[in-house]
Amino acid sequence: MKHERYEVVESSTDKLEFTFFSEGPKGKIVKVIQFSKIMNIDAYNLSFGNYNKDGSIDDETTNDNKDRNKILATVAVAISEFTALYPDKWVFFCGSTPERTRLYRMALTINMQELEKDFHIYGVFKGINTFKRVPFIKGVDYYGFMIKRKKVNLLYEKK
Repeated sequence: MKHERYEVVESSTDKLEFTFFSEGPKGKIVKVIQFSKIMNIDAYNLSFGNYNKDGSIDDETTNDNKDRNKILATVAVAISEFTALYPDKWVFFCGSTPERTRLYRMALTINMQELEKDFHIYGVFKGINTFKRVPFIKGVDYYGFMIKRKKVNLLYEKK
């Protein structure tokens, strides 16, 4: 995405954790993006939120630091870096509230043309003890989303 974003202050060498600062009227707030393996499937859960001193992530606080789009663009860059290192892995994400999930759906919709160049994008429906992944369609309410980097086909020219 070609939007203004924050520079990542720190990322782990395995690209499973990224840290940056949100800056705005509420001050400088430490944000963390983490990717954690989901058991029994070839996917990672994306967690994102404020860094707590105990090392956990608070994904429910709304800071209203007037930098939402800049934060979302920073998360998108982290996903891109993660999937560049792990191109065969899926990334799952959903909001901690229906409003946040709707925000993610709107961000995907707005940036769909650009995102589809590099990623397969799916919506996820949740049933009783089941999840169903379907191709993403604009305007549909999903439980969450899954994305995976498209395979790159290298073409070699003959000399």
